[in-house]
Amino acid sequence: MRGLGTIINVLAIAAGGGLGLLFKKGINERFRNIMTQACGLAVVFIGLAGALEMMLTVKDGAIVSGQAMLVVISLLLGGLCGELINIEKRLDSIGEKLKRKVKSKSDSQFVEGFVTASLVVCVGAMAICGPIDEALTGDSTTLIIKSVLDCIIVMVFASVYGVGALFSAIAVGVYQGFFTLFGVLISRFMSDALILSLSGVGSILIFAVGVNLIRPKTIKVGNFLPALLVPILYQLIIYLFGLWGITW
Repeated sequence: MRGLGTIINVLAIAAGGGLGLLFKKGINERFRNIMTQACGLAVVFIGLAGALEMMLTVKDGAIVSGQAMLVVISLLLGGLCGELINIEKRLDSIGEKLKRKVKSKSDSQFVEGFVTASLVVCVGAMAICGPIDEALTGDSTTLIIKSVLDCIIVMVFASVYGVGALFSAIAVGVYQGFFTLFGVLISRFMSDALILSLSGVGSILIFAVGVNLIRPKTIKVGNFLPALLVPILYQLIIYLFGLWGITW
Protein backbone atom coordinates (compact mmCIF):
# COMPACT_ATOMS: atom_id res chain seq x y z
CA MET A 1 0.00 0.00 0.00
CA ARG A 2 1.44 3.33 -1.07
CA GLY A 3 1.86 5.66 1.90
CA LEU A 4 1.75 2.90 4.51
CA GLY A 5 5.45 3.24 5.31
CA THR A 6 5.09 6.98 5.96
CA ILE A 7 2.08 6.39 8.24
CA ILE A 8 4.13 3.87 10.23
CA ASN A 9 7.02 6.35 10.34
CA VAL A 10 4.79 9.14 11.71
CA LEU A 11 3.37 6.85 14.41
CA ALA A 12 6.86 5.62 15.36
CA ILE A 13 8.12 9.20 15.77
CA ALA A 14 5.09 10.11 17.89
CA ALA A 15 5.71 7.05 20.08
CA GLY A 16 9.42 7.83 20.42
CA GLY A 17 8.69 11.46 21.24
CA GLY A 18 6.18 10.42 23.89
CA LEU A 19 8.72 8.09 25.53
CA GLY A 20 11.34 10.84 25.43
CA LEU A 21 9.01 13.23 27.25
CA LEU A 22 8.41 10.64 29.96
CA PHE A 23 12.17 10.32 30.52
CA LYS A 24 12.92 14.05 30.25
CA LYS A 25 12.48 14.99 33.91
CA GLY A 26 14.47 12.01 35.10
CA ILE A 27 17.61 12.77 33.05
CA ASN A 28 20.28 15.08 34.45
CA GLU A 29 21.31 18.01 32.20
CA ARG A 30 24.87 16.65 31.94
CA PHE A 31 23.55 13.39 30.56
CA ARG A 32 21.16 15.16 28.19
CA ASN A 33 24.10 17.15 26.80
CA ILE A 34 26.23 14.06 26.24
CA MET A 35 23.25 12.32 24.60
CA THR A 36 22.88 15.27 22.22
CA GLN A 37 26.57 15.12 21.33
CA ALA A 38 26.33 11.35 20.84
CA CYS A 39 23.43 11.85 18.43
CA GLY A 40 25.43 14.56 16.68
CA LEU A 41 28.40 12.26 16.14
CA ALA A 42 26.17 9.45 14.92
CA VAL A 43 24.32 11.74 12.52
CA VAL A 44 27.62 13.16 11.20
CA PHE A 45 28.89 9.69 10.29
CA ILE A 46 25.53 8.59 8.86
CA GLY A 47 25.57 11.64 6.60
CA LEU A 48 29.24 11.18 5.71
CA ALA A 49 28.71 7.53 4.80
CA GLY A 50 25.78 8.39 2.53
CA ALA A 51 27.68 11.19 0.81
CA LEU A 52 30.77 9.07 0.22
CA GLU A 53 28.62 6.25 -1.15
CA MET A 54 27.40 8.61 -3.87
CA MET A 55 30.65 10.42 -4.61
CA LEU A 56 33.13 7.54 -4.45
CA THR A 57 32.92 4.23 -6.31
CA VAL A 58 35.35 1.38 -6.83
CA LYS A 59 36.24 0.74 -10.48
CA ASP A 60 38.87 -1.76 -11.59
CA GLY A 61 40.26 -1.89 -8.06
CA ALA A 62 40.63 1.90 -7.81
CA ILE A 63 38.50 4.50 -6.01
CA VAL A 64 36.88 6.87 -8.49
CA SER A 65 35.04 10.08 -7.63
CA GLY A 66 31.83 10.92 -9.41
CA GLN A 67 29.07 13.52 -9.42
CA ALA A 68 31.18 15.83 -7.25
CA MET A 69 30.44 18.78 -9.54
CA LEU A 70 26.69 18.14 -9.33
CA VAL A 71 26.94 18.15 -5.53
CA VAL A 72 28.87 21.44 -5.53
CA ILE A 73 26.37 23.07 -7.92
CA SER A 74 23.41 21.70 -5.96
CA LEU A 75 24.70 23.06 -2.65
CA LEU A 76 25.70 26.40 -4.17
CA LEU A 77 22.45 27.07 -6.05
CA GLY A 78 20.32 25.53 -3.30
CA GLY A 79 22.05 27.57 -0.61
CA LEU A 80 21.62 30.82 -2.55
CA CYS A 81 17.91 30.13 -3.17
CA GLY A 82 17.35 29.09 0.43
CA GLU A 83 19.12 32.20 1.72
CA LEU A 84 17.10 34.38 -0.65
CA ILE A 85 13.77 33.16 0.76
CA ASN A 86 15.31 32.51 4.20
CA ILE A 87 13.93 29.01 4.76
CA GLU A 88 15.70 28.72 8.12
CA LYS A 89 13.75 31.70 9.44
CA ARG A 90 10.50 30.31 8.05
CA LEU A 91 11.14 26.97 9.76
CA ASP A 92 11.71 28.85 13.01
CA SER A 93 8.47 30.72 12.39
CA ILE A 94 6.57 27.45 11.90
CA GLY A 95 8.07 26.20 15.14
CA GLU A 96 6.99 29.36 16.97
CA LYS A 97 3.43 29.00 15.66
CA LEU A 98 3.28 25.38 16.78
CA LYS A 99 4.69 26.48 20.11
CA ARG A 100 1.83 28.95 20.58
CA LYS A 101 -0.73 26.38 19.43
CA VAL A 102 0.33 23.87 22.07
CA LYS A 103 0.78 26.63 24.68
CA SER A 104 4.48 25.95 25.22
CA LYS A 105 5.60 29.58 25.41
CA SER A 106 7.68 28.81 28.47
CA ASP A 107 9.54 26.07 26.58
CA SER A 108 12.66 27.87 25.33
CA GLN A 109 13.84 24.78 23.41
CA PHE A 110 10.60 24.09 21.51
CA VAL A 111 11.68 25.65 18.20
CA GLU A 112 15.18 24.18 18.34
CA GLY A 113 13.74 20.75 19.10
CA PHE A 114 11.20 20.94 16.27
CA VAL A 115 13.65 22.18 13.64
CA THR A 116 16.53 19.89 14.65
CA ALA A 117 14.44 16.73 14.89
CA SER A 118 12.57 17.55 11.66
CA LEU A 119 15.78 18.02 9.69
CA VAL A 120 17.32 14.81 11.02
CA VAL A 121 14.31 12.60 10.27
CA CYS A 122 13.37 14.31 6.99
CA VAL A 123 16.59 15.04 5.16
CA GLY A 124 18.43 11.90 4.20
CA ALA A 125 18.71 8.96 1.88
CA MET A 126 16.01 6.85 3.50
CA ALA A 127 13.51 9.73 3.68
CA ILE A 128 13.83 10.19 -0.08
CA CYS A 129 14.43 6.68 -1.37
CA GLY A 130 11.93 5.05 0.99
CA PRO A 131 8.79 6.88 -0.22
CA ILE A 132 9.90 6.73 -3.86
CA ASP A 133 10.68 3.01 -3.66
CA GLU A 134 7.32 2.41 -2.00
CA ALA A 135 5.56 4.42 -4.72
CA LEU A 136 7.32 2.52 -7.50
CA THR A 137 7.31 -1.02 -6.09
CA GLY A 138 4.89 -1.03 -3.17
CA ASP A 139 7.72 -2.20 -0.85
CA SER A 140 7.68 -0.42 2.55
CA THR A 141 10.74 -2.18 3.99
CA THR A 142 13.04 0.88 3.85
CA LEU A 143 10.52 3.11 5.61
CA ILE A 144 9.82 0.51 8.30
CA ILE A 145 13.55 0.31 9.09
CA LYS A 146 13.69 4.12 9.09
CA SER A 147 10.72 4.18 11.48
CA VAL A 148 12.64 2.15 14.06
CA LEU A 149 15.69 4.44 13.78
CA ASP A 150 13.56 7.61 13.93
CA CYS A 151 11.70 6.34 16.98
CA ILE A 152 15.00 6.05 18.87
CA ILE A 153 16.40 9.35 17.55
CA VAL A 154 13.29 11.38 18.38
CA MET A 155 13.05 9.73 21.81
CA VAL A 156 16.52 11.09 22.59
CA PHE A 157 15.74 14.50 21.10
CA ALA A 158 12.46 14.76 23.04
CA SER A 159 14.27 13.91 26.27
CA VAL A 160 16.72 16.75 25.51
CA TYR A 161 14.60 19.43 23.78
CA GLY A 162 11.08 18.59 24.96
CA VAL A 163 7.76 18.50 23.13
CA GLY A 164 9.05 20.37 20.06
CA ALA A 165 10.85 17.24 18.83
CA LEU A 166 7.59 15.28 18.85
CA PHE A 167 6.09 17.61 16.23
CA SER A 168 8.71 16.44 13.72
CA ALA A 169 6.13 13.71 13.01
CA ILE A 170 4.12 16.34 11.12
CA ALA A 171 7.15 17.36 9.06
CA VAL A 172 7.87 13.72 8.17
CA GLY A 173 4.27 13.11 7.12
CA VAL A 174 4.29 16.11 4.77
CA TYR A 175 7.83 15.59 3.44
CA GLN A 176 7.64 11.86 2.75
CA GLY A 177 4.07 12.22 1.53
CA PHE A 178 5.38 14.61 -1.10
CA PHE A 179 8.02 12.14 -2.30
CA THR A 180 5.45 9.35 -2.40
CA LEU A 181 3.26 11.50 -4.63
CA PHE A 182 6.34 12.57 -6.57
CA GLY A 183 7.28 8.95 -7.22
CA VAL A 184 3.77 8.10 -8.40
CA LEU A 185 3.43 11.08 -10.75
CA ILE A 186 6.83 11.07 -12.44
CA SER A 187 7.96 7.47 -12.08
CA ARG A 188 8.83 7.41 -15.79
CA PHE A 189 11.48 10.09 -15.24
CA MET A 190 13.14 8.40 -12.27
CA SER A 191 16.51 6.76 -12.70
CA ASP A 192 19.06 5.15 -10.43
CA ALA A 193 21.37 8.11 -11.05
CA LEU A 194 18.72 10.60 -9.89
CA ILE A 195 17.90 8.66 -6.73
CA LEU A 196 21.62 8.35 -5.97
CA SER A 197 22.11 12.11 -6.46
CA LEU A 198 19.15 12.98 -4.24
CA SER A 199 20.39 10.63 -1.55
CA GLY A 200 23.92 12.02 -1.75
CA VAL A 201 22.91 15.66 -1.42
CA GLY A 202 20.53 14.72 1.37
CA SER A 203 23.32 12.87 3.18
CA ILE A 204 25.52 15.97 3.07
CA LEU A 205 22.71 17.97 4.68
CA ILE A 206 22.40 15.25 7.32
CA PHE A 207 26.14 15.67 7.97
CA ALA A 208 25.54 19.40 8.48
CA VAL A 209 22.72 18.65 10.94
CA GLY A 210 25.14 16.50 12.94
CA VAL A 211 27.64 19.37 13.03
CA ASN A 212 24.89 21.64 14.39
CA LEU A 213 24.08 19.15 17.12
CA ILE A 214 27.71 19.26 18.26
CA ARG A 215 28.16 23.01 17.68
CA PRO A 216 24.69 24.64 17.60
CA LYS A 217 23.78 27.12 14.85
CA THR A 218 27.02 26.54 12.91
CA ILE A 219 25.33 25.90 9.54
CA LYS A 220 21.97 27.17 8.29
CA VAL A 221 20.90 23.73 7.14
CA GLY A 222 17.33 24.82 6.39
CA ASN A 223 18.56 27.27 3.78
CA PHE A 224 20.27 24.43 1.90
CA LEU A 225 17.10 22.37 1.48
CA PRO A 226 16.50 23.67 -2.11
CA ALA A 227 19.73 21.84 -3.04
CA LEU A 228 17.59 18.69 -3.18
CA LEU A 229 15.72 20.13 -6.16
CA VAL A 230 18.81 20.73 -8.30
CA PRO A 231 19.46 17.04 -9.21
CA ILE A 232 15.79 16.74 -10.19
CA LEU A 233 16.04 19.76 -12.50
CA TYR A 234 19.32 18.45 -13.89
CA GLN A 235 17.76 15.07 -14.71
CA LEU A 236 14.71 16.77 -16.25
CA ILE A 237 16.90 18.92 -18.50
CA ILE A 238 18.82 15.84 -19.68
CA TYR A 239 15.54 14.06 -20.39
CA LEU A 240 14.18 17.01 -22.40
CA PHE A 241 17.40 17.37 -24.38
CA GLY A 242 17.18 13.67 -25.17
CA LEU A 243 13.64 14.13 -26.50
CA TRP A 244 14.91 16.89 -28.77
CA GLY A 245 17.75 14.68 -30.02
CA ILE A 246 20.45 16.86 -28.46
CA THR A 247 23.44 15.11 -26.89
CA TRP A 248 25.77 16.55 -24.29
